[in-house]
Amino acid sequence: MLRAPSLRGRNGEGLHHRHSMTVIYPSPIFGPVHSRRLGVSLGINLMPGDGKICTFDCVYCECGFNKDFRPRQPRPTREEVSRALEARLQDMKQNGPAPDVLTFAGNGEPTAHPHFTAIIGDTLALRDHYFPQAKVSVLSNSTFIHRQDVFDALCRVDNNILKLDTVDEDYIRRLDRPAGRYSVDDIVARMKAFGGRCIVQTMFLKGSYLGQDLDNTGDRYVLPWLARVKDIAPRQVMIYTIDRETPDHDLAKAAPEELDRIAALVRGAGLDVSVSY
Repeated sequence: MLRAPSLRGRNGEGLHHRHSMTVIYPSPIFGPVHSRRLGVSLGINLMPGDGKICTFDCVYCECGFNKDFRPRQPRPTREEVSRALEARLQDMKQNGPAPDVLTFAGNGEPTAHPHFTAIIGDTLALRDHYFPQAKVSVLSNSTFIHRQDVFDALCRVDNNILKLDTVDEDYIRRLDRPAGRYSVDDIVARMKAFGGRCIVQTMFLKGSYLGQDLDNTGDRYVLPWLARVKDIAPRQVMIYTIDRETPDHDLAKAAPEELDRIAALVRGAGLDVSVSY
């Protein structure tokens, strides 16, 4: 999954529960929480509330490894999502705080939900009714953007945030560990098709996993990645590093000066960039 907003919520209410060091988000609504990047964020989790379903199995995922958190519950239905979201928005309208953003994140890949497109439509309608100034964001690992219905739905949201950790396929198989076929060329081509209506999000980190070096902060990974990002021409690039405990303790944060160096390269390529240290 992609990293959800930082977990600092109103009175700690309804945020998450933990299995040792792992965060498993309630479903279908969690928060509101405070995001360093997005502000007051109401989370929408389209995966079960008791485990993970994801097409990636990232070694840095705060929700743990897929094999360790197999859910027993089903995904929430479209109707359950809509009812729960409206109830929370009504409460926020009466009691505050007003959300800056409604964010699809949680225990896996939101675009994998079979009714993702309809849920996006419902969410936009509820947003327009209760908090028309709020943005709708989707954090996606990009593995379903080849589907036209998913592509079209992502074009409708305010912040279409797509993961691209590197463009080195061997590295992606070590870090993100996609299930099934994964082609960087296909992902980049489909990202380009958004015509700038997307945000590219990239994790930079150091350390190792199972004895394999995972440092992607050097030019070997950064320069080819930057060339492809320039091709995509997103409206923004989000670069970030590990912020919470990971299931493997041999991983480490990228240093602020390393992130700043990468951000300067992105700006030098004429792209807007945000950095989360």
